[in-house]
Amino acid sequence: MPGATGAKSFCSASFTFNPSAVRLQGTLMRKLVLLAALFSPLAMAQAIIVAPHSLMRLPGNSSVLQVERLEVADYGTLLIPAGIDDVKIGELVLGHEARIAIVPGVQAFNLVVVHGEFGTGSQITARGAPGTFEKPALPGRNLTLRLQSLNAEQLSIDARGGAGSPGYAGLDGGTGEEPGCTWGQAGRGYSGDSGGNGHDGAAGAQVRLELPQSFPAERIKVNVAGGAAGKGGASKGCIVYRADGGKPGRPGEPGLPGVAGPAGSLILQRL
Repeated sequence: MPGATGAKSFCSASFTFNPSAVRLQGTLMRKLVLLAALFSPLAMAQAIIVAPHSLMRLPGNSSVLQVERLEVADYGTLLIPAGIDDVKIGELVLGHEARIAIVPGVQAFNLVVVHGEFGTGSQITARGAPGTFEKPALPGRNLTLRLQSLNAEQLSIDARGGAGSPGYAGLDGGTGEEPGCTWGQAGRGYSGDSGGNGHDGAAGAQVRLELPQSFPAERIKVNVAGGAAGKGGASKGCIVYRADGGKPGRPGEPGLPGVAGPAGSLILQRL
């Protein structure tokens, strides 16, 4: 029948299987999922393991990280970039002398751990960066750490401010001019430059700890001292040699030291 033939051809055309089109759609979908994962504000992982005596840096494309298990083996270091400000961990294991280093940043850092196992000498650091001749020192990163359960000989946190940079050293003074034939008198030597002033240290971090009631206070070690002041630059004298008859220049003055950064604060709350 003409109607039946038309219906059959319509159904056949609608359900034609095209393997190439399916593969293309699958590849496109995988790329879209990968892009979404890379630029998502939330990253999730089952386990992150840092090998012994090694350094691992987390990618900074997500501001929030959730991981079921994070392990830093003996003498290993996990570096958390400034772009990450919220980390939630189911189980955190730090080996002997293991480190979690939190890079200085404007946003406060929040770390929540369900259960922690910390080895001897392990430490969490949120120290500020030291200053340079061109950039001031950075303060320690403000930190909130919540440990619902903790087994450790000591909880050690270093959140000191960055140290100020030293001042510039002065320059030597120049030699006086030789006596001329006309006037017959030598020029005076130039004085040495004074050293530059040292730069100020940065402030220590504001740290908030939320720990189990059973964890002893004497096992808590937190350093929130301000950064050390930069030393003044060294002075310089005049050059020894001078023209005959000329007076030597005066030595410069040493630079003044900077000011130490203010200390941070520690708030301890028992769960």
